[in-house]
Amino acid sequence: MTSSLLVLASSSAYRKELLSRLQLPFSVAVPDIDETPQPGETPSATALRLAREKAAAVAAKMPGAIVIGSDQVATLDDEQIGKPGNHANALAQLQKMRGREVIFHTALCVWDGRDGSHQLQNIQTVVRFRDLPDAELDAYLRIEQPYDCAGSAKNEALGIAILERIDSSDPTALTGLPLIALTGMLRNIGVTFFQNK
Repeated sequence: MTSSLLVLASSSAYRKELLSRLQLPFSVAVPDIDETPQPGETPSATALRLAREKAAAVAAKMPGAIVIGSDQVATLDDEQIGKPGNHANALAQLQKMRGREVIFHTALCVWDGRDGSHQLQNIQTVVRFRDLPDAELDAYLRIEQPYDCAGSAKNEALGIAILERIDSSDPTALTGLPLIALTGMLRNIGVTFFQNK
């Protein structure tokens, strides 16, 4: 690992857990940005812009740090699907998505505060939801309460049971932090792995 501080620009417990798998020391800083999509912005453009803005916002407060920003936008028929926030909205999302494919755009930005450079990438994951009856969808939501997840399902937990298929080049992208892409970006700027402790 370089001597620079590694910082995750996120309040997400899911991203924090994923980053901890790499066994690199890091801290967490919550970026304060407006996450509203801009008029006419494509889902992938929204995700990429927000990942970059999150990383830049934290990098501005922590000079010299290597900052990781990530954002995810789910889409069905090119319409953005946000975090439901409550049970009724989550049920409506799952009813709309059942038996259909949803594209999740998970954008990643690594900002190198040592020189101000940054890398940006969008990893797409196509998810087909099972065609389940309302009673099952309602029961799932009452058990797991995934109201802070875009698409209303936690694929890393019980939500996997309402999914039929996941197609992605990076299995961690759907949870919110694409570790295959991230380790490649970190290697590009000299971060090393597998150090003897």
